[in-house]
Amino acid sequence: MAIHAAKPARSARLRRVLAALRGGAEISSLALAMAARTVAPGTCVSELRANGYTIACRQETTPAGRVWLYRLVSGPESAAQADNDSAATGV
Repeated sequence: MAIHAAKPARSARLRRVLAALRGGAEISSLALAMAARTVAPGTCVSELRANGYTIACRQETTPAGRVWLYRLVSGPESAAQADNDSAATGV
């Protein structure tokens, strides 16, 4: 079953998540939630994957518990165009 994913060009929430992921380093789900001001970073990652982004994810066990780490690997070729379009329209 396919998810109903928002498009980054029309979603400020997904653009904030992308901005946090574009740093290139791994980012924890908590740090991603705080940076992107979202309560469901895993759902945002799923939506970005549905839009053609490749996002690596791994789990790390720490003394405090399990931590999920995300890293943007690549984006769709049309992502650059979508970013340009959204910048031009202010959406």
